[in-house]
Order: sequence, then structure tokens, then C-alpha cells
Amino acid sequence: MASVSEWIEGARPRTLPNAIAPVLVGTGAAASIGGAVWWKAVLAMVVSMALIVGVNFANDYSDGIRGTDDDRVGPLRLVGSGLASPAVVKGAAFACFGVAAAVGVVLALTSAWWLILVGAACILGAWYYTGGRNPYGYSGLGEIAVFVFFGLVAVCGTQFVQAERVDWVGLVSAVAVGSFSSAVLVANNLRDIPTDTESGKNTLAVRLGDAKTRTLHLVLLAVPFVVTLVLLARTPWALVGLIALPLAVKANAPVRSGGQGLALIPALAGTGVTMLVWGAVTGLALGLG
Repeated sequence: MASVSEWIEGARPRTLPNAIAPVLVGTGAAASIGGAVWWKAVLAMVVSMALIVGVNFANDYSDGIRGTDDDRVGPLRLVGSGLASPAVVKGAAFACFGVAAAVGVVLALTSAWWLILVGAACILGAWYYTGGRNPYGYSGLGEIAVFVFFGLVAVCGTQFVQAERVDWVGLVSAVAVGSFSSAVLVANNLRDIPTDTESGKNTLAVRLGDAKTRTLHLVLLAVPFVVTLVLLARTPWALVGLIALPLAVKANAPVRSGGQGLALIPALAGTGVTMLVWGAVTGLALGLG
């Protein structure tokens, strides 16, 4: 039976920036148009974090029962390692989705009912990333899904539930966060190209190949800093987003130097840290502006 610490590791805490950053930025975007509501921001954070942990457990379950995780470099896999049964991990995933759904309904009922449909799409997207008969994560669509759900939907949704509208600041900020989130997955899938190829998991990295995937990671990391310059049109405080630039350079270092396997784990962690720092300072800057 898995210990508490193993369950925590299985939840993949290094992916939490994908959940935290969009809410910070979306709240800042809401504040920039006078619409920040602290308790809605807290509920949005709960929804976002429950979804990311849920999708991580769902991936652990689905990849585990397919045998994709039998020989994998990286974080602990509960099912693949035999530390937890597939049924228990699946139950943990659905428990997280249940929390996200319940809190999301509260937000929808206090803003717009149709957000329930958006929330349902997010949960379905989380499950079918690696679940079901034809998981889209096995067909090279994972980065697009992450960009949409943890970028566009998360940032714009956070701004909307608070300010009751989405403006250009929320939209371009969502593009930035979505690029960061996609870069995290690109780093992860770059590391796993050999094992994914062997197991038949045709991620975007497998389809593009090693060299083009490394270029994609660099491009995705560059996009948010272009957005930083665009956000100067709202507030000069947005320039503080460049504080995260050295972190982005460091995160990309193992990728551009040709690192493989375990050597790419710092790129994965570093990309997440860069996203979190950029999201925190940019959200604060937008709020101050």
C-alpha cells in the first residue's frame, strides 16, 4: 500500500504551477478592470488545483493499466510501480473531479450557468487525455488541450467569474499561461520520447522528433515575454514579468544542450517554476495597474 508521501509524489506536485499561475493571472486581469472578488478567486484556485491533481491521477491510472508506465523515467507512478491498485487510483481521480465539479457549480451559479458546461468539458478533457479507447494524448493533441484548458479556459474563466467579462488583457495573458503550460508538457514528453515510441504513445514530441521538440520548447517559453511587452499597454508594472526571464533561460538549458532522460527533469521543474513566478508577478502587476 502506498504511503502518504508516495501518494503526494503520485499527485505530481511539480505540475501545480499549471493550476496556480492561471488563477493568479486571471485574478490580476479581473482586478485591472475593477472586478476582483477574493472569495471567487479562492474557489477558482480550488477548482484548478483539483483538476490538475485529478488529471494526474487519471493519467497514472490509464497509463498504468496500458503498461505505458512499466519503464518510465520521472516521477513515481502509483499503478505502474504497483504501490496502489488501479481501482484506488481511479477513485482518487474521480474524487478530485468531484471536488472540482462541486466548487465549479458554485462559481457558475454565482456568475453564469453555462460555465457548468465548460466545467464538464474540462473534466471530460482531463479524463480522455489518456483514458478511454482513443485517448487524444496518445495522438499528439496533449499540448493543444493543455493550452486550451490550463491557459485560455483557466485564465479567462477566472477573470470572467470575478469581473463578469473578459477583456484583451485576460485573453493575451491566457495565451501566455497556455504557452507555459504547453512548455511543461513538451519538456515532459521530450524526456519520454524513447519510452513513448516503444509503447505506441504518439505524443506531439514523438511526432515532431527530438530536434523540433526542443525548438518548440524554446518558442513556447518566449511567448509569455512577448506578452509581457504587450501588457505594457495596460500598465507599466507589467514589465516586472521580465523577472522570470533568467528562470526561463535556465529551464531551457537542458533542452538546448541536448539533455536526455533524467537530465531533462530540471527543464520540466524549471519551466513550472518560471510559469509560477511569471504568473505571480504579472498577476500582481495587473492588480496594481
